[in-house]
Amino acid sequence: MKRRTFIKKNAIVALVPFITTGLLARNKKIKSLSKKPFQLNYAPHFGMFESMAGKDLLDQIEFMHDQGFRSLEDNGMKNRSKKTQNDIAKKMEKLGMSMGVFVGHKIYWKEPNLTSGDKSLQDEFVENIRDSVEVAKRVNATWMTIVPGHIDLKKEMDYQTANVIEALKRAAEILEKHNLVMVLEPLNWWSNHAGQFLTEIPQAYKICKAVGSPSCKILFDIYHQQISEGNLIPNMKKSWQEIAYFQIGDNPGRKEPTTGEINYLNVFEFIHSKKYKGILGMEHGNSINGKKGEMRVIEAYREVDNF
Repeated sequence: MKRRTFIKKNAIVALVPFITTGLLARNKKIKSLSKKPFQLNYAPHFGMFESMAGKDLLDQIEFMHDQGFRSLEDNGMKNRSKKTQNDIAKKMEKLGMSMGVFVGHKIYWKEPNLTSGDKSLQDEFVENIRDSVEVAKRVNATWMTIVPGHIDLKKEMDYQTANVIEALKRAAEILEKHNLVMVLEPLNWWSNHAGQFLTEIPQAYKICKAVGSPSCKILFDIYHQQISEGNLIPNMKKSWQEIAYFQIGDNPGRKEPTTGEINYLNVFEFIHSKKYKGILGMEHGNSINGKKGEMRVIEAYREVDNF
């Protein structure tokens, strides 16, 4: 054996005990913390832990709480029966959990609505917001997701922006009376929502500033923004004053943290350093099916919440 090969081989062998010890310590730490609340307030959604918790929604909430999660996110809450909404709210109140966002209105994925300036579509949006106020009260929610809809190809962007601001001002007048907040979500064109008007954080920031209401803020979806513009932490710094909510998903794939290119440990550490007390919605799928995949989601969050 050549001297260089011998030295390299034995150096690796010598390191094995230290590597193994480090991995064991890391895994032991993750397991030992597995029932404690996380440092940041992550919110799973229904179905994320269905294999381990069962199909019953209240059992799923209980399971989330047992794993250290203290919030729930449910985009489809508005479409659930009043009884189901009341049951969910009662269960969460008992456990001391908070409600994250639900979608507050009909979203136009393929045609313009708020961008068009059409008064009938604007009126429809405002009525949707009125209805959402009652849902928010029922489930003890503060935030509702707003997506301004598809671009209007017949209008310059500035005209579209003015139309969106007008609609949002009307909605804000309603929400302010109830201390509720609509959060504007920029969406990416390249993987999920081609043609949507709102795509980037600076754009959402400008609109929120123009609306000028505590009831109109930004939903910073980390997955979408990694695709649309990247530069995540700098954009958070610049727009921090207008951010009220975060959502999570790694890229590519929109699965749990650690499955893609985003350094979630650093991103979450920054958010924590800003004394953020709000909710971070886990709006992503599981990279592995079944119980194994659900356990991996929990472990992944323990790893990236470890700062």
